Amino acid sequence: MQRRTQTTVMLGVAQTLSWASSYYLPAVLAESISRAVGMAYSTVFAAFSAALLVSAATGPVAGRLIDCFGGRPVLIASNLVFAAGLAILSQATQSSEVFLAWAIMGIAMGSGLYEAAFSTVVRLYGQDARPAITGITLFAGFASTIGWPLSSHLAHEFGWREACLTWAALHLLLGLPLNMLLPRAAKAAEEGSSDRRQEGMQDASEEVQFRRRTVCLMAYVFAVSWFISTAMAAHLPQLLQITGGTVAVAIWAAALVGPAQVAGRLAEYGFLRNAHPLLCAKLAILAHPLAAICLGLVGAPAASVFAILHGLGNGILTIAVGTLPLKVFGAHGYGLRQGWLMVPARILQAGSPFLFGMAVSQWGSGALWLSSLLGITAFWALHGIRLPQHVTELDKPNL
Repeated sequence: MQRRTQTTVMLGVAQTLSWASSYYLPAVLAESISRAVGMAYSTVFAAFSAALLVSAATGPVAGRLIDCFGGRPVLIASNLVFAAGLAILSQATQSSEVFLAWAIMGIAMGSGLYEAAFSTVVRLYGQDARPAITGITLFAGFASTIGWPLSSHLAHEFGWREACLTWAALHLLLGLPLNMLLPRAAKAAEEGSSDRRQEGMQDASEEVQFRRRTVCLMAYVFAVSWFISTAMAAHLPQLLQITGGTVAVAIWAAALVGPAQVAGRLAEYGFLRNAHPLLCAKLAILAHPLAAICLGLVGAPAASVFAILHGLGNGILTIAVGTLPLKVFGAHGYGLRQGWLMVPARILQAGSPFLFGMAVSQWGSGALWLSSLLGITAFWALHGIRLPQHVTELDKPNL
């Protein structure tokens, strides 16, 4: 148990570093990069979107490697690639070099963020990995809280190039040693593992049909959740202002999303820890539509309620992305399956700020109808998931 806790802490700290130095980097440095390199501000984010597409293509490959060799070598490699991408970005003098740097970062993101960390602990602990998955997200939930101020401070005091080099050095001096200390996984999963088959299936064709249908439904749910999460991250302050809030109120309310996400993860770790991940996912996906209804009915005074409800749901969904496939399909082949499940999510995530931005420009706060309807369709997709017959009645969700 102590060793498992140490593994969770090491992965949690390493994930905080990886998220802070990649996903949360453009929000602070994009303007400085655009001025120094002579490219449009929006083009910097286009390079970041390209990185997300590269990460989508990298995910299944990284997942397969983790299934075969464990997560330790893959995560070690991701630190080296992160450092290389950040170093190249720090030296960029033209837009093509910015795109190259982010493409390299995309490889690291596809092999070094949540999906890889979740696959690592599943490879180590199998069905007992749920507490570790939750613990990792609790640490990494502070990535923006740490990353944004640190990147801003470094850029202000030394320059954006030095900020990128500092993050690169942290990958080599902190992230790399932490991942090198992770336990080694067994050489190969047992071919006869009971996780490979769903007991109670009448024949192989029924199992294949069950898996395909369930994979499609899960992929849709994860894509919708990532779309909503990224859209809110990009446009929430603007949306809250459109509903009548001042700039100060909008920013203060939007800042509550981060703590609410951590609170949601603590709730999952606490009184929801014995609940089936399918039930947790259903409750979480409804949080955003409920938040939108509150904001629509009350207006600006409900801005904080919206941010808290959205954050709670998003925090729990982050865990469900890792625990639901594990519970339904088992541990065997988890890495590869998780990589493929997240491909649609990464693609939609890349286009989410632009697509939802168009909705906001056309409909204003009415754009929340789009995100809310998507959330409701995701709920019905979850409702359509039929659990394998071997799941006990105590494990089955009631919602």
